[in-house]
Amino acid sequence: MQTVTVEGYLAADPSILAAQTSGKKRASFRLLETARFRRADGQMGERTTGFNCVCFNEAAAENYIAPYARTGTRVVVSGHVENDTWTGRDGLVHYDLRLVVEELRLKRRRDESPGESEVPRTFSLEDVDDEIPF
Repeated sequence: MQTVTVEGYLAADPSILAAQTSGKKRASFRLLETARFRRADGQMGERTTGFNCVCFNEAAAENYIAPYARTGTRVVVSGHVENDTWTGRDGLVHYDLRLVVEELRLKRRRDESPGESEVPRTFSLEDVDDEIPF
């Protein structure tokens, strides 16, 4: 399995959802990463890529992501990529890639002083003994 690390900003507040059968909670959110580059003609350009992310760890979703992560929060996410398929209301099968979060770190804003908030900055799934459903 390959590990992917992405740094970017949350596009919206994360949604905390409960599984229909088990009731276990998970967090899903969209992460935007912008790369800046110089074109051949010397002009500056930028390209923004969106990543659909899901964290199946219930403790991370409830105790770390839900209370501290908001729209515009800068985060570093590590995890692995997997295919996501579903059948839409139109009956067509849809395909997407998603990043399954294994580690998440909130980054401090430049205008935020170190003692200003009591946000734990990193949450690793290794810190929790819960079973992960994958």
